[in-house]
Amino acid sequence: MGGELAEFGKYIGAGLAAFGLAGAGLGVGNIVGKFLEGALRNPSAAQSQTANLFVGIAFAEALGIFSFLIALLLMFAV
Repeated sequence: MGGELAEFGKYIGAGLAAFGLAGAGLGVGNIVGKFLEGALRNPSAAQSQTANLFVGIAFAEALGIFSFLIALLLMFAV
């Protein structure tokens, strides 16, 4: 009985950790949407902010990848 409960908890934890992937997707969409909104308002400033856009996307994706790694570790390493 205890082994089955631990297995169940492991999958529940991995599923909860996978919610970080959804958060990363929402974060990237929000970053790009706000960039496009700002670029349409002021097109001359858009070129100077492109590097900041990619840094923001990279940070949001890094959190999603970290969440995915935690989910995999919970499923296979424990």
